[in-house]
Formats: sequence, structure tokens, C-alpha cells
Amino acid sequence: MPGYFDIDDILMEDEPISVVFHVTANGVGLLDPGAESNCVEKGAKVELPFWLAHGLLSLEQAVSINPPPCFTQKTRKEIQADAACVDLRVRCPYFYELGCKIVPLVSDKSIGLFLRYAFTSRYKEVLSKSHSSSMMTVPKFVPRLTKEETRVFESARESMAAFKKWRAGGVRLHKASILGRKRKTKLPDGASTP
Repeated sequence: MPGYFDIDDILMEDEPISVVFHVTANGVGLLDPGAESNCVEKGAKVELPFWLAHGLLSLEQAVSINPPPCFTQKTRKEIQADAACVDLRVRCPYFYELGCKIVPLVSDKSIGLFLRYAFTSRYKEVLSKSHSSSMMTVPKFVPRLTKEETRVFESARESMAAFKKWRAGGVRLHKASILGRKRKTKLPDGASTP
């Protein structure tokens, strides 16, 4: 769950998003690098950080959000062809997180299904590599992963290392301290046994 102080959430919300203004906005000409005046005209396409685009969308539908370039048909076809080979980090390091926040805001509702397909198809490869790859192949594989996939990869590697350590030796079962104490049992007639 993203939080107010979560640095990854802050960085994800800073991803640039293309928006189209539905109203003329006075005093915000700095948002549009091509604007000659201090206003953004109706119908102007502008790249804004996600947090600002979301705020303007909430503000009486002042803008409409276009899906980011990382969710284009080209990317979808590449992932459908071979999901494990696609470098999603180059397209958007917060691919899944941004996608989940974009889905309710854009008209293209197939992004949700696409995110699920991309994650499930890449998830198998991430787990397979994390459990079986040597330290030599990791540097080639990890740079292609998004932040979420990197967290899954690291968690799986730590889990496998802990499992191997456990399997290699050491005490597997510990006797509970309470089992070492003897208790007196009470018989139904009130007498007790030592």
C-alpha cells in the first residue's frame, strides 16, 4: 500500500503524463513550453507529472489523461510475443504501479487486463531466474525489471537462500520449554498424582 512518505510512490507520481486541456487555463503558461502567453489554451496537449494531471482531472474535469507511451499497442505486442525479453524499466520503472493508478482515469479499460497479463507472464521468469540463476547472470537480467519485479526477485532470492541454509543443516525442530516441565494431574475425585 503506497504511503505518504513512500519514496517509490513519490517517484512514480512524478512520471510524465500527456494531458489535453478542456478549458483555457490562465496563469499556468509555464506548464506548456510552447505557450507564448501565460495561459494554456483549450485543446493544448501538455506533458505533466502524474500527481498534477490527476489533480487537474479531479478539478472539474479540466483535463483528460492520455495513456502513457509505455502502454501503447507496440509495447503490448512485444509483451505478448515474449514478455521476459521486454525491458520495461526503460519504458517506465514504475510500470505496474502507474498502470494501476492510470486505469480508472483513462478511457482505455484494457490496460488493467494488459497489466495482469504482463505481470503473470513475467512473474514466472522472475521466480525461475531468482531460484536458479548464478550471480554471473543476475546483472544481465535485473536491469530489465521494473521496481516491483525487482522487489519480487530480491524477496525470492532471500527466500531461496534461507531455504538452502535451513536445508543444509542446523537444528530443525526445537523442543518447547513448556514441554520440559512436569505437571501434576488431577484425578476426578480430587486426589492428585505426582
